[in-house]
Amino acid sequence: MRGVRVVQKVSSTRGFARVAPYVVPALDRLVHRATRGKVLLSARLLPGVVLTSTGARSGLPRRTPLACMPERDGRGWILVGSNFGRPGHPAWSHNLLALPDAEISWKGEDIPVTARLLEGEERTAAWNAVLAFWPPYAAYQARVDREIRLFRIVRR
Repeated sequence: MRGVRVVQKVSSTRGFARVAPYVVPALDRLVHRATRGKVLLSARLLPGVVLTSTGARSGLPRRTPLACMPERDGRGWILVGSNFGRPGHPAWSHNLLALPDAEISWKGEDIPVTARLLEGEERTAAWNAVLAFWPPYAAYQARVDREIRLFRIVRR
């Protein structure tokens, strides 16, 4: 438990936000590819998926390793557009807004999904659950002026 708290403290820092967007996804992609989708390095701390969305402008497939919060009913996942507490929304969130049909790799299984941006009371409930799940998201939100986007993805 102590190790998790240390990781949460480190991941809440501005220094982590500067370095992690370049290091974490690159390592995740490498390990995910090398293990044929069976291992996602960052998932050792948090559950994770590799999201394959369609580029809103390019129309090309875009693969992004992401932490996620599996929903209790086992039928969906919450994706958090925290961008490590950096100012802009992450590109994958723009892609899902434009083209919500995507695919995730979850524990080695490729699953077609549809994404929906959460708003209002539904977003508030999901945000509270996300904060209980991974408290550093509060530090990310405190650093940015934008509202961090939350998406519910469900199997198609």
